[in-house]
Amino acid sequence: MKSLSQSNSQRRLARLIAAAFVFAAITPAPAQDVRGLEVCTAEKQMERRTSCLQANAEFLQGVIDRNARDARQKIEAATKELAAARTEINALKAALATTQARLEKLEKPQDDKAKAK
Repeated sequence: MKSLSQSNSQRRLARLIAAAFVFAAITPAPAQDVRGLEVCTAEKQMERRTSCLQANAEFLQGVIDRNARDARQKIEAATKELAAARTEINALKAALATTQARLEKLEKPQDDKAKAK
C-alpha cells in the first residue's frame, strides 16, 4: 500500500514537471541583457575585443560558480529537512503503533464480555 501511494505521488510529480517544461518551452522568452557583461562588438582592435570577451567569460564563470554554490546550499538544507521529517515520521509511526496496541488491549476485554453474554 505504501509503495503504491509513493508511486502515484511520483507519477503526479513527474506529470507536473513535464507540464512545466512544456509550458516553458511554448512560452516565448524576451531577450535580456546580463548585468556585468560588456558589449564587445563595439571594440575595433582585436586585443581589446579579446580581453573584453575574456572578462565576460570570467564574469559568467563567477556567476555560474555562485549559482552552483547557492544551489548546493539549498540542496543540503532540503536534505537536512527531509532527514528531520523522516525521523519525525518514524517517531509518529512508532507512537501510532503503541496507541493501536493499547486500543486493542482495551477493546479485547469488552469483546470477551460480549461473547460471554
